[in-house]
Parts: sequence; C-alpha cells; structure tokens
Amino acid sequence: MHNKIVNKFNGMGRRSRLLTGIGVLGLCVLCYWAISYAGGRESTDDAFIDGHVISISPKVSGHVARVYVTENEMVKGGQLLFEIDSRDYLVRYDLAKADLRAAFAELKQASQDAARYEDLWAKNDISAQQYERSTLRVDTAQAKLDNATARLQQAEFDLSYTKIRAPEAGQVAQKAVEPGAYVQAGQTLLAIVPPERWITANFKETQMARIHPGEKVEFSVDAYPGKTFYGHVDSVQHGTGSRFSLLPVENATGNYIKVIQRVPVKIVFDENPNPETPLALGMSALPTIKTN
Repeated sequence: MHNKIVNKFNGMGRRSRLLTGIGVLGLCVLCYWAISYAGGRESTDDAFIDGHVISISPKVSGHVARVYVTENEMVKGGQLLFEIDSRDYLVRYDLAKADLRAAFAELKQASQDAARYEDLWAKNDISAQQYERSTLRVDTAQAKLDNATARLQQAEFDLSYTKIRAPEAGQVAQKAVEPGAYVQAGQTLLAIVPPERWITANFKETQMARIHPGEKVEFSVDAYPGKTFYGHVDSVQHGTGSRFSLLPVENATGNYIKVIQRVPVKIVFDENPNPETPLALGMSALPTIKTN
C-alpha cells in the first residue's frame, strides 16, 4: 500500500514537472516572440491626423452683400464663397476710367503742340526755351497717363476682389461671416480644409535611428476602435518640435535639465480613407512603424 502511494506521488511529480517545463518553455517562446516583434517596430501615442487649412480673408474692406456657403459645406475650386458690396469700388473704377481718358487727351494735345513748336523752332520763329517747355509738357502728360493707367488697374483689381472664391476644393470650416457685416481687409472669415490627410507623429529622439522614409506603417484612430489603416513614412522633420516652437527653449543657462525631445514624422496613407470613416484634423492616432 505504501509503495502504491509513493509511485502515485512520483507520477504526479513527473507530470507536474513536465507541465511546469512546458509552461516555462512556452513563456520563453512568448517572450522571444514579443522581444522580436517589438524589436522591429516603433510606435507612439503622440500622433494626430493632420492636413492643410486655408484661411480665407478678403483683400478689400466693406459690407458683406451675400454669403453663398454654409458651415461644413463641400465646395469646388473657384466656387464663389461670399461677396462684398461692390458699389463703392464700381464708382472708383468708373472714375479711374474717366481719369485715364482725360490723361490720354492731355497727352495727345501736348504731342500735337510739341510737333508744331518743333517746326517753328526749326524756322527760328520761337526760342529754344519755348521748344523745351513743349517737350516737357509731353513728358508730364505721359507720366499722368501712366499714373492713370496704374490707378485704373488697381481699381479693376479692387472691384474683382469683392468676389471671394475658394482657392481649391475642400470643406468649409470656422465660418464667421454673415450678410450685412462690415469686414476688414485681411480679416479671417472662414477656412477651407482640402481632403488630403496625413499623420504627424512625434517620436522620441531615441527612436529615430531606426525610422526612415518609405517604411510601412500600421495605425489606428481612437474614433474607430478595431479599424486598422495603412501607410508609410513620407519624411522626417529636420528639427525637433521644441526648436520650431513660438518660444524656443534657451539651454545656455545654469539650470539645464535634459529632456528627451520629440521629432515630427510625416506619415501618408497608402490609399484614400473610406468616406464612412472620415478622419478629422486633430484626431488622435496610434501609428506603429515596421522598421528594418
């Protein structure tokens, strides 16, 4: 009876040691796989969807006559966005045209007089001083004509600037213009967001040795859990984020503390995003770069 108990205990010990050995072996394999997997990848959670934002502002001041777009509307390149009351600029254009006609007539008269004075001077009927004055009037009239031509061109430009159009296709955002409002030249009234998107990922400088343009990237977006997107590294900024900040850090002081810097990496998509999963600017992303 005692021998049976001992044999049973020894059998259980062998199975336990076998299971333990298998468990340790599996754990080692899992650790090796995890190290190998992590060793060929670099990731960061400091990444965001990025894109162009085109600020729209008028080149002339005036009251807004009409607004043709709404918030978040998709527009085409060249589409009319809003219009400033053009009546004042139309009057200035008409006055500039009248000034141009007057300057042209003055130049014509001065040229004819100069031609007559030249004949009289050749016959010694007038003095050289009188002849020189006639030619000077021609030069003066020509300068007035050039000035009137420039002012007419400027008036024409200002009149055309009363119609504000989209520079390219995109979505209207941050609309802050309404009919009747008085707007100043250079005042930002709305923005156009083109459809192009990319990721700006801020990797630690200690990760940069293995990140190069062209490497494949997988990334997810917090807005769409479980969805995987694909892209590749387009370029790496030649400078850290702090170096290009509004107030760069001045390290030539006695209280310097070393901080690991972040380097922006541009990641572009391999294909256009699905319209069912739109990627808005500023969305958080989690990219993983497959390094070589």
